[in-house]
Amino acid sequence: MSRLFSSYTSKSITFKNRIVVSPMCQYSSDDGFATDWHLVHLGSRAVGGAAAVIAEATAVSPEGRISADDLGIWKDEHMDKLKQIASFIKAQHAVAGIQLAHAGRKASTHSPWKGNKQVPPGEEGHWQTVAPSAIAFNEGESTPAALDEKGIQKVVLDFRSAAQRAVEAGFSLIELHAAHGYLIHQFLSPLSNKRTDKYGGSFENRIRFLLEIIASVQIVWPEALPLWVRISATDWAAGGWNIDESVALSGILKEKGIDLVDVSSGGLVPHVQIPVAPAYQTPFASRIRKETGMPTGTVGLITGAQQAENILQNEEADLIVMAREFLRDPYFPLHAATQLGDDIAWPVQYGRAKKK
Repeated sequence: MSRLFSSYTSKSITFKNRIVVSPMCQYSSDDGFATDWHLVHLGSRAVGGAAAVIAEATAVSPEGRISADDLGIWKDEHMDKLKQIASFIKAQHAVAGIQLAHAGRKASTHSPWKGNKQVPPGEEGHWQTVAPSAIAFNEGESTPAALDEKGIQKVVLDFRSAAQRAVEAGFSLIELHAAHGYLIHQFLSPLSNKRTDKYGGSFENRIRFLLEIIASVQIVWPEALPLWVRISATDWAAGGWNIDESVALSGILKEKGIDLVDVSSGGLVPHVQIPVAPAYQTPFASRIRKETGMPTGTVGLITGAQQAENILQNEEADLIVMAREFLRDPYFPLHAATQLGDDIAWPVQYGRAKKK
């Protein structure tokens, strides 16, 4: 059997293969509520053979949404549809995951097909954004309010409450979103964090917010279930968060009980030059894995079965986390197994299609 279709165990959870559906924003919610679109979108990828399906960046508070169309988990009323989604994913023998997120200064934007710009003050969908420091993401955008310590502790508690709801909704995996320029990443990077208190300045201070969120989530998240963190390994910008800091952070996260780091990059500042190429972020995941012993997931222009297999055979990552390829092909794992010569179970309803 290929490495791609070997099992992977994390705490009490066994992943049937090494393919994970990455969180992908669908911008299809009203007041944070999941819909039938989310059920079908996420459910079809579970039917397609993925080992784990992670629901998109799910806001822990209304002001933590990227847009007014984002998925949310800040109130109990959100849970009914999320329970249905988690239940269906698990019924397909896949792990049901959810990514908890707060957009910080990158919040209050229009959805991509509505312009993808920050909503101007006075228009529907605008709200006051927050950040570690009062620095806008893009020139001409509204200035975020710098969080005081009371505001920081509110966000920490919002993550805890969201994690508790995730437990009650039946999810077996949480990923904390500390990448792509959103609030936790904004605290990590010296380009967006100019604070002079215990949350800014030194590396130890800049990672404090993330560590407090982790400790708070661990109060309610079952110890037997995996807890992941997604990071941007580098800002791709001079003076920003970098791979050396990502390695150091990953070692600390391992000590704090995090089970895997999902390694992406960028998103903190606009107009950077990123050397995009197939699997261009995998070297970051590989270095973190080798230098810290932390299991890693790799993401970014991984589109083929043999490409994914080679990454695993070379021990550059433990899991393959895929996004756009799953938009093109919800059944990628079924097709990849055929390409690699693996005989895996198809849904019984589709069994006749497997026979040639």
